[in-house]
Amino acid sequence: MLKKSILITGCSTGIGLHCAKQLQQDGLNVIASVRKTEDMAQFKSLDINCIQLDLDCTESIERGFNDALALANGTLYALFNNGAYGQPGAVEDLPTTALIAQFNTNLFGWHHLTRLAVKHMRKQGTGRIIQNSSVLGLVALPYRGAYNASKFALEGLTDTLRMELRDSGIQVSLIEPGPIKSEFRNNAKSAFLTHIDIETSAHKNEYQSQLERLAKQNTTQPFTLGPEAVYQVLHHALTAKRAKARYYVTFPTYLMGYLKRVLSTNLLDKVLLRNR
Repeated sequence: MLKKSILITGCSTGIGLHCAKQLQQDGLNVIASVRKTEDMAQFKSLDINCIQLDLDCTESIERGFNDALALANGTLYALFNNGAYGQPGAVEDLPTTALIAQFNTNLFGWHHLTRLAVKHMRKQGTGRIIQNSSVLGLVALPYRGAYNASKFALEGLTDTLRMELRDSGIQVSLIEPGPIKSEFRNNAKSAFLTHIDIETSAHKNEYQSQLERLAKQNTTQPFTLGPEAVYQVLHHALTAKRAKARYYVTFPTYLMGYLKRVLSTNLLDKVLLRNR
């Protein structure tokens, strides 16, 4: 009997890498994907299939998906969209090109890959699409406008997709983590320095404080969990007879989900501004 196959994006580090290793140990045929070819080498020693797939490139997505199908013996059971990054910066300082880049990776690339997967899964009559969103797909925070926008858009698109696929045999889930140990802060700092003009900004002082926080590599946010917390809900979304539409991960996500339901917009803004 052939193993069930899953394609996971963003596997170089963090959540993607951890989940790829764990699901392979669970007996799945994992097909990990990475953007940079130099990141493929680590998977050889792990005996995990790995492909190159750049979410910013349509040709790379299509080629990567075909490579994944070949490694899955023509039957792909699940897609875990995970590869993403955060672009910090005040909305007024955010170049449109930076916003486009954020959406290309965090939404448009996922959408193209998901469409390919859904077309394949419809033919086989079953499948799982799992999107790794964020607590910032539930609530907004200052200086995270680009990332907020990409995750809010992902949530709406995924909710719609779930309803449209209701009778197809394809189940669709969102995972909404709060702070998770990963390389996210390093990548965010790089994106920030690339696109934001600090010196001319009205937010210069706040930016300096943010850079100081990002520079503290050994400092983690309160309630930060390891990537195994995401793996636990991913495993349920893959194996449960009826996967949940949403999976909250970490205390901040549960808290913000609750506060969004019970507080007015003005009161929620005050809470979020105090805890940014």
